Amino acid sequence: MKTFAAFLFTALLAGQFVFAGPARALSEQQELVEKAIITIEKMTTRADLKEHLRKYIPKAKGILIIPALIKGGFIFGGEGGSGVMLTRGKGGKWSYPAFYTMGAASFGLQFGGQVSEMMMLILTAKGLTSIIDNKVKIGVELNAAVGPHGVGVEGATSTALGADILTYSIAKGAFLGGAIEGAVIEQQEALNYEYYNDVSATPRAILLDGKFRNPKADRLRSVLARFR
Repeated sequence: MKTFAAFLFTALLAGQFVFAGPARALSEQQELVEKAIITIEKMTTRADLKEHLRKYIPKAKGILIIPALIKGGFIFGGEGGSGVMLTRGKGGKWSYPAFYTMGAASFGLQFGGQVSEMMMLILTAKGLTSIIDNKVKIGVELNAAVGPHGVGVEGATSTALGADILTYSIAKGAFLGGAIEGAVIEQQEALNYEYYNDVSATPRAILLDGKFRNPKADRLRSVLARFR
């Protein structure tokens, strides 16, 4: 069963790359940046999401965008994906991106596969510093509330819930079974070092101290700057 789950997960991943179209001469980091732009534009123009996102993005202290969170399983399951995180600084300006991964594993009655695009709005200082400085688990170190998920389905969108993170996602495919909890968010050190060509390019140095910049991410920052 574990072998089947691994096969299904690999097949989903391969399918995502096929769906994404012909390969371009982009680094892994730049491809994530470009796909993050597409995710933002897609989600902020959807009828069921745009009002919520345009309301809460200006309130967010940071944002983590995962263009392809891949979920699959048969009894044993898992999900994972890479993305970019930016923080809002003085004057509402967005930082340059740091690279992160999110993943989880599960066991239970479940079958299928799904590819989701996800935006996670970080609402609290605790949420922001926890993700920047540590490897964190959702539901343990941080609390998350779910925003609208799918056409016509409303979720909790009030900061009165005490959530550190507000999540929004759209998905392709069907996944039957219990939701995966305990997803772990972790920095991708190698991608950060390579993108800024410096081994001192830590998430804190990039996101809070503003010590690093890469003009190739300026369009991503500009897209987020529209929401004030």
